Amino acid sequence: MEHLSALDASFLEAENSDPHVSLAIGAVSILAGPVPRYDDLVSAFAERVRAIPRCTQMLHTHPLDLGSPEWVEDPHFDISHHVHRVALPDPGDDAELFQMVSTVMRHRLDRERPLWDCWIIEGLTDNRWAVLVKLHHCIADGIATTELLGKLSDDGLGSGSDSFAKNIRAAKQSDELALRLPPMTRNPVTWLGGIWRTAVAAAAAAEHAAVGVAELTASLLSSPPESSLTGPVTTMRRYSAARVRLVDMEKVSRAFGVTLNDVALSAITDSYRKLLLSRGEQPHRDSLRTLVPVSVRSMKDFRRTDNRVSAMLPLLPVDEADPVKQLELVHSRLATVKSSGQREAGNTFVAAANAIPFALWAWTVRLVTRLPQRAVVTVATNVPGSRRRQQLMGREVLEVLPVPPIALGLRTAIAMVSYADSFVFGITADYDTAPDIDQLAAGIEQAVAQLVDVIPIRRRKHQRVKKVQSA
Repeated sequence: MEHLSALDASFLEAENSDPHVSLAIGAVSILAGPVPRYDDLVSAFAERVRAIPRCTQMLHTHPLDLGSPEWVEDPHFDISHHVHRVALPDPGDDAELFQMVSTVMRHRLDRERPLWDCWIIEGLTDNRWAVLVKLHHCIADGIATTELLGKLSDDGLGSGSDSFAKNIRAAKQSDELALRLPPMTRNPVTWLGGIWRTAVAAAAAAEHAAVGVAELTASLLSSPPESSLTGPVTTMRRYSAARVRLVDMEKVSRAFGVTLNDVALSAITDSYRKLLLSRGEQPHRDSLRTLVPVSVRSMKDFRRTDNRVSAMLPLLPVDEADPVKQLELVHSRLATVKSSGQREAGNTFVAAANAIPFALWAWTVRLVTRLPQRAVVTVATNVPGSRRRQQLMGREVLEVLPVPPIALGLRTAIAMVSYADSFVFGITADYDTAPDIDQLAAGIEQAVAQLVDVIPIRRRKHQRVKKVQSA
């Protein structure tokens, strides 16, 4: 039996801390029609989930938390408990789809069964249909979820061979915190010198992580201005999505010398600024401290179904009105946070949690997640998906919409997915306190378009500067 890691189990404890919260994550695949026969779909899923252990396993917990929960085979596994069929009311456009998604996602998964569900959604406009896969966050992070979805596709191989995730930092390099002893050689001086260099590198890494711990702690203990973006949540949810072309994101990235993630976070910043102003709230420098999950998944663990993430807590510059300056500030602040050791600090903290008795860890998480917090205002997670279009039952997957959960006093959350030639922002919000969620989605699309429009102006400015310099 395989035990949950401390990080995996923490999602269960966080869900237990608030009866209004469901910590399931979701992905909506929109496909070209017609819809296959329902029985054929169920049969296909029944066969394909057998290749995904978590889909046929359930949780086994220990009394008094004497050990971490374990994954065990469900002796009564029945695919009909997990695959459901619904139809949208007319006209079957985004409004009806998003309402269906929010309704499905607000309900908690049954812990007496494997922690996933699949909803076949019929009745979309333009002869389309959708599949909503919902699974508990204790099973997988974003990258592992996209891999899982890939295994349900027709090729059944996952997206690892052609995933945008190959470009992330963790996939390109080995574990920086691992202690590597030099190989034994005949020359003892050479060997001892290698030992010394390894020890110095380990000490430097530990110091770097310690600085990150201090920064994360200071951020979590900060007291930002009162905001409508944080506070208690209800059980009901709203969902919306912003869709932009990946080529536009790449144009902005190249023109300004920043990353795709910088562009995405800048668009989010601009939209949140406009949302706060429309609510009559003045954005300040510390109004939008954002939890930005960072993958620490190396290529050797690429196909493991679990959570392998650290975190950063940058302040997004909602106090800045100019979109170009917003982008520049996002880029500089993310660069500062990345170099500060926050990523390494989170990774070290999770590794240390796995080394302490689980009962102590579970008690600590319960205590912390029940405390009110205002320091973190939202979450923005970027999930790299497949570079090529996938198929299900011979139908093309047109787009993928991510569905993040909300918890711990965060009334909105944004997940981003790059898939083929599209980049989608999926937004989940509390129903009662975020009736303007569509405004947040529209603002993101407008912010990206605005940055694209600025590119020719920036190029002309650079050309004039070069002419002056060469004169």
